[in-house]
Amino acid sequence: MPRTIIATDQAPAAIGPYSQAVRAGNTVYFSGQIPLDPSSGALVEGDISTQTRRVFDNLKAVAEAAGGSLAKVVRVGIYVTDLANFAAVNAVMSEYFQQPYPARSTIEVSGLPKAAQVEVDAVMVLD
Repeated sequence: MPRTIIATDQAPAAIGPYSQAVRAGNTVYFSGQIPLDPSSGALVEGDISTQTRRVFDNLKAVAEAAGGSLAKVVRVGIYVTDLANFAAVNAVMSEYFQQPYPARSTIEVSGLPKAAQVEVDAVMVLD
C-alpha cells in the first residue's frame, strides 16, 4: 500500500525525524502535536487550555492538509503532564469535536518535548 506524507506550513514543522502525518490507504496517522506556534516554532505560553487549543488548531490544520477534518478523526491520544488538567482538556476538546466523539485515551506522562503540558496524536479515516 503506498504511503503519502502529509505536510503543511499551517502546523509546526517536525522537530525530529518524523512527518506531521502519513496517509496509508484511507487512513491518516497523525504524529503528536505539542502547542507550538506554526510560524515561529516556539511553545505557546499559557495555561493548559491555551496550550490545548493550540494543539487542536495544529491537528485541524494537518487534517485539512490531508483532505479531511477533525470530524473524520476516529481516535485521539492525549498525553498530559498533570491529570489534574483532565477537565480543562475535556472542555477544550469539546470545542473541536461533536458527537459521535472519537475513541480516546488520556495518559499522564512525566514530561513532553519543550516542556509542553499537553501532546495529542490522532488517527483519521477518509471516505
